[in-house]
This record gives sequence, structure tokens and C-alpha cells, in this order.
Amino acid sequence: MNKVRLNVNGIEHQVVTDSDLCLLDYLRGQLHLTGAKQSCDQKGQCGACTVIVNGKAVRSCLSKMAKLDGAEVITVEGLGTPDNPHLIQEAFVLSGAIQCGYCTPGMIMTAYAFLQKTPRPTRAQIIAAMDDNLCRCGAHVRIVSAIQQAAAAGKAGA
Repeated sequence: MNKVRLNVNGIEHQVVTDSDLCLLDYLRGQLHLTGAKQSCDQKGQCGACTVIVNGKAVRSCLSKMAKLDGAEVITVEGLGTPDNPHLIQEAFVLSGAIQCGYCTPGMIMTAYAFLQKTPRPTRAQIIAAMDDNLCRCGAHVRIVSAIQQAAAAGKAGA
């Protein structure tokens, strides 16, 4: 058993965990933050569980809690609120980039991290950055459009 201290969406948590517990299971099972989704049987293939850990987009299904001591985690729930959505969240809604919505939180978190590093991306850069996130509904064109809109509005990665 390992004692882990981490900050999730601005709130400090101390957890006693075994070495096998992944961040996705902790977020969903213990904190009841259900934005990050499990879709690929925790193989890291789909991106639906993407969250930000220490400023980087990571697959929470592959991130072991035992290795996250001192980490800062941001989930889609910590990015904005229904009354005050983050710019990237608003762009996804306005662009209709949410079809069934299952992949949306992971897409938003990947886009957020990408725009922090590349605030004025080209269309090709956006497509490359989002390549590892899967959308089974085929909303990729609208997802790219949403990211372009957020980048054009500025401060999407802030």
C-alpha cells in the first residue's frame, strides 16, 4: 500500500492505494468525477479518459495512483462549470462537436493541453494533436472546427 497526496481540480486529497489502482478508477469510483470515460478496457487506445496531470494530457486509465504523489490533476469537471464553461468547452457546444458526447471530455482535455502549448495552431497541427482520440460518431470535422474557434478566440489554453 502506498500513501499518495494529489490535488484534483484544486482540492487536496490523501489516498492510501495499492499499486494497481489507476487514476481513472479513483476519479470515477472514489471522487465520483465521471467526465473521464472508460472505453477501451484500460488499454490507452481511445483517449476518452484523458485528464491533465502536471500540465500534460494523459490517459487516466494508464496512470497508476502509486506514481502520482504530489501531482496536480485537472478533469473536465475542473475546467469549467455549466454556468461558466471554459472557452474550449463552449466552442465544442457551439460547433456541435458533441454528437453522442462520450468522447467529448477526453477530446476537450486533449485540446486544452494542446492549446496551452500551441495557442495558434494550423488545421494540420490540430488534426495531428487529436489523432489519438477516437470519436465513433464521426464528429472529427466539428471537433477540429471547435478547436480552431477556441484558438481564434484566444486564451483557450488558459
